[in-house]
Amino acid sequence: HVQLVESGGGSVQAGGSLRLSCTTSKTTSKFAVRDNDMAWFRQAPGSACEFVSGISTIGTTSYADSVKGRFTLSVDNAANTVYLQMNSLKPEDTAVYYCAAGALGYIGAKCPPDFGGYWGQGTQVTVS
Repeated sequence: HVQLVESGGGSVQAGGSLRLSCTTSKTTSKFAVRDNDMAWFRQAPGSACEFVSGISTIGTTSYADSVKGRFTLSVDNAANTVYLQMNSLKPEDTAVYYCAAGALGYIGAKCPPDFGGYWGQGTQVTVS
């Protein structure tokens, strides 16, 4: 059983920065982020689930147009952790952010979906 755990959310003023982290829970074994495609999604109230950034198993990163140049995804294999550095935050970035494995191509109304991939519980990001 794979459990992903996000952290690092919070409340910041517009123009500020946050760094989200995603790693596996202590009860999860034999799951390496480097062996899986990893992605960040977000969902704001009343909005559909939105892809933010992802990295494939061969290391190719991708970003939503709305965050290009402001957000950076990185991976620390030794720590088995995926990060999302978010700079120049805007109020429209306010959402619950989810980390997911095996869901790089997901398009759907809600995060997380009823099935498909492994998802964390989400972390709230509020930009005012």
